[in-house]
Amino acid sequence: MGSVRKASAWLGLVDDSDDERYYDDDYAEGPEPGDSWVTNPKVRVADETAQEQGTRIATVTPDGFRDARGIGELFREGVPVIVNLTGMEPNDAKRVVDFAAGLTFGLRGSIERVANRVFLLTPADYQVLNGEPTGRTNGGFFNQS
Repeated sequence: MGSVRKASAWLGLVDDSDDERYYDDDYAEGPEPGDSWVTNPKVRVADETAQEQGTRIATVTPDGFRDARGIGELFREGVPVIVNLTGMEPNDAKRVVDFAAGLTFGLRGSIERVANRVFLLTPADYQVLNGEPTGRTNGGFFNQS
């Protein structure tokens, strides 16, 4: 195919059905029914490895109180859950926080407020560490005055 014909085909002026050297039958069929489609194959590998090692953290942004069940199921499996309630109505957000507090109490976990209307639910075998170093003095490294 010449360069003029390629340009015309790219612009849609002519039919380029004569040139099928780039057509791949496997690609046209799409993924297998059981496969989850991801843009980066490393993501699937990382997810499978994280599930095997038990090192997953879930982030949930519920739309309403009916999404609280998903939070409870993840937490019951031993997965720490970050719950972002910033997009919810205040009354529903309060109900989700009450549910999460009861959930963590019943399963001996902990709940911590990370930011305004964002909470971290951690199972009993996790420990949340404070990011502040213990022996910091005033006038540290970044104090240039």
